[in-house]
Amino acid sequence: MGGDHGCEVVIDGARLALDAISGISEIQLVGDRPQVEAILAKRPPPDPRLRIVHAAEFITMQDPPEAIRRKRDCSLMRAVELVRDGKADAIVSSGNTGAFVAASSYRLRRMEGVERSPIASLVPSRTTDFILLDAGANHECKPIYLAQFAVMGNVYAREVLGRKRPRVAILSNGTEESKGTDLTRESARLCQHLDLNFIGYVEGHDLFADRVDVVVTDGFVGNIILKSVESMGKALLGMLKDGLTATPTRKFGAWLARGAFKAIKRRMDPDLYGGAPLLGLNGNVIKAHGSAREKAIMNAIRVATETIQHHVNEVIAREVAEANRRLAPVMTTGPVPAAA
Repeated sequence: MGGDHGCEVVIDGARLALDAISGISEIQLVGDRPQVEAILAKRPPPDPRLRIVHAAEFITMQDPPEAIRRKRDCSLMRAVELVRDGKADAIVSSGNTGAFVAASSYRLRRMEGVERSPIASLVPSRTTDFILLDAGANHECKPIYLAQFAVMGNVYAREVLGRKRPRVAILSNGTEESKGTDLTRESARLCQHLDLNFIGYVEGHDLFADRVDVVVTDGFVGNIILKSVESMGKALLGMLKDGLTATPTRKFGAWLARGAFKAIKRRMDPDLYGGAPLLGLNGNVIKAHGSAREKAIMNAIRVATETIQHHVNEVIAREVAEANRRLAPVMTTGPVPAAA
């Protein structure tokens, strides 16, 4: 109910998912029953796998995260409770990110030993994709948070993306060990003690050169990167369109290369990636863009099914526990000093 385009695009995205994704037994549409029923009535034939769960309120994009305490019968809380109570296997939402993270963390709780839950976003690189985490859930972080983000991102890259030995790195302003901040230096020190293919620091121009599979940063920086990449992608496509239609000769050249341009547009389409998992919780939680339309909702549901099928949460619980065991003696040795 709380996305930028209302519940209609969510309903249509759910219908697309039922047609395109095998193995879904039911999708529960949590929201205002009269509104949902009115939209479904215009889209025959009815699908018995769609079920409405009524919620009298919803969280708007303008609401602060703490609105979940005031709007106790909001659709977001009701949906999270379905997962908590075992009545659903995953939740997908395009609503208010802060409220979504707060509701999921409050109702589902973090796994034992997990300090914070990051949003893991898939970002296109030159020929493949990399995972960026945290993409916006935790703006202020400690080194142990980033070390655990590295473990969770490694699990997701290996189990869902099929990377046998994911290359894990921390985002910094240079590749030298002396670069970065107290946070990045100490986080890198911790990661060196973990069972990861940790390659150290990467900087901005490494991200899109197929040099890394998991990029770890705090949620403040990660969210800026994610939104900047999406904005730059749209700007580049606009520049190409303007440049290639400026003269008849260019238009002809663009027509000859239309297949390549369509392929690039598909690679850069955020709707193709759909949603990003919020990792480290006792439940499968997928965040779609607030501006998500039907195709993005469908793909967010696809991400949810993949997360369930690959048992991502179970693997994360095991590997974070092992990481904490390894880091226990390391945490007492003190931080890495800054360069003089």
